[in-house]
Amino acid sequence: MLPTICDVSATTCQIDRDTSIDGDMSTEPDSSATGTTAPRVSARWRAQAESEGVPVDGLGPEVLTLLDRQAAVIQREEDAHRILNRIVLAGGSLTELCTDLVSVLGDEGRAAAIVTTTDGRLLAEGGDPQALEYVHRLDCFDRTGRLIVESEPVGLRTGGGERVRRAMVRVLAGSTDLGRIAAFSMDRALDEEDIHLLQRAATVAALAITKEQAVAAVESKYRAEFLRDALSGRAGRDTEAVAHADSLGWNIDRPMVVVVAETDENDDESHRSAEEVRALQQRFVRAWVQAVAARDTSIPVAGFSQEVVGLFPVATDQPTESIMRTVGEVVRVVSGDGGGGRRTFATGVSRPVTSLAGLPTAYEEALKAVSVGRQMNGTSSIAHFDDLGIYRLLALIPDSTDLRRFVEESLAELATDDSPEYADLRRTLSVLIDTNMNVAETARALFFHYNTLRYRIAKLERMLGPFGSDPQLRLTLALALKIHEMRGI
Repeated sequence: MLPTICDVSATTCQIDRDTSIDGDMSTEPDSSATGTTAPRVSARWRAQAESEGVPVDGLGPEVLTLLDRQAAVIQREEDAHRILNRIVLAGGSLTELCTDLVSVLGDEGRAAAIVTTTDGRLLAEGGDPQALEYVHRLDCFDRTGRLIVESEPVGLRTGGGERVRRAMVRVLAGSTDLGRIAAFSMDRALDEEDIHLLQRAATVAALAITKEQAVAAVESKYRAEFLRDALSGRAGRDTEAVAHADSLGWNIDRPMVVVVAETDENDDESHRSAEEVRALQQRFVRAWVQAVAARDTSIPVAGFSQEVVGLFPVATDQPTESIMRTVGEVVRVVSGDGGGGRRTFATGVSRPVTSLAGLPTAYEEALKAVSVGRQMNGTSSIAHFDDLGIYRLLALIPDSTDLRRFVEESLAELATDDSPEYADLRRTLSVLIDTNMNVAETARALFFHYNTLRYRIAKLERMLGPFGSDPQLRLTLALALKIHEMRGI
């Protein structure tokens, strides 16, 4: 009498556990499952089965195929258990987790794994370089390399095509969402077993992320305190401050500009809970730290209550355009495409400073650039202090009511948008003043016929006065137009 399939399965489980220790189980493709492999019933496997009273030769091919699959699942479970336990006990990193996860997926260099934040920013990855290159070309990543988590479902996928060759699960610590862990295959559809493996790996990832966040919280506290002291001129003598910064892995003994990034949403007036606001700010700070560290780990960067401050190195006599290009690249990486719950922010850049004594003034300049830049260009603005021009002085007036009154008195009905024509006339007036009343040049800039522009000038002078012959009136109108362009007044 042959044993039942359940008996055979139990024996096979024990056989697999014994043989996997020595790694003596060869593999061959399983024709019933495209892209997967199953252990071949080797001579040793047969001998042990028969010693347990299981006549393997008497079993049919379907039963042997079933046993092969079960053996493969058990082997994979044991590999995963051993690897994940090792990572937990040895305090392994997220990168090690991704690398080991790929080895358990068993796709022989044709798979990759990644861990991201809740908004899709890459924290770690592992896999063959070719597989990683393939992954980052997929449509689930935006132009900045962010995984578009808001449109990527978690769990098992159905259908066909490339989308079923990737799977993603949440990394949770209790009810707290810490991020995502995802697996990608270049050749096969991922199945329930892969989801189960990812879920087990997500538990280990949660431990690693929680540990990293706890360490980072302590480190960031000390870093932020030092940077705040340096920006307020309380960091001590230069030699002491430079040495302290060096102990934190920062280099402040070089020419720098102060960069301030401030969220456009006012957290003091937010409808969000205090816990949600704190989580969003921590995510914002981590995004800046990660983006800056990818460029230069020695750049000081830390988060305050609603802003992030960095001290970016600059070369002697480096042009403002070059400085803004460098800062703009980091801003682009941090902001991404705006998805995944990322908040918009405005960025301000100071003039270069060559000594620590200049940091307090530079910090004030960067803050002013943030404030005025947002008034000039709205949310997500980026401005350099030297580019603020007359707006810098206008922003010093604390009462916006006075500014509004000045605009209304100077521009009269042109201060409103009661007529569609008013915006067009303001544009004409602005170009006229910018060209120093050069009618021919203004006509070319606005694509007007010369006589059409002369007619408009006559109409403007009837509304505003003889600004063509009165330089003081032109100055008043120029200021009024600048103030009209500012937001929030």
